[in-house]
Amino acid sequence: QLQFVESGGGSVQPGGSLRLSCAASGFRLDGHAIGWFRQAPGKEREGISCISSSFGSTAYADSVQGRFTISRDNAKNTVYLQMNSLKPEDTGVYYCARGMYYYCSGYVPYKYLENWGQGTLVTVSS
Repeated sequence: QLQFVESGGGSVQPGGSLRLSCAASGFRLDGHAIGWFRQAPGKEREGISCISSSFGSTAYADSVQGRFTISRDNAKNTVYLQMNSLKPEDTGVYYCARGMYYYCSGYVPYKYLENWGQGTLVTVSS
């Protein structure tokens, strides 16, 4: 079964940092763009960052640009999201998704597959 397992979430104060992990199960990440998405309370899920398979090119939504860094370790079949300078508006459940191809479309994987994992909850509050 193809799935992602997201982890690393937690509760932090504004200005804090977290590192999220997204481990793939049942398939290899090689050759696929991978994206991070989040869903804030009462809002729709939104894409926030993408990393391509070729050259590891990255892209970010304006809301996280300069604060978040996406990376991948194909040997570990895992994608990461380093989140710094966290804000209350970053609160939400974070998910990852795989694109059908190796490249991103803006800051989401091109033609990504919506078979979501359980996500990992990030809460930013003082």
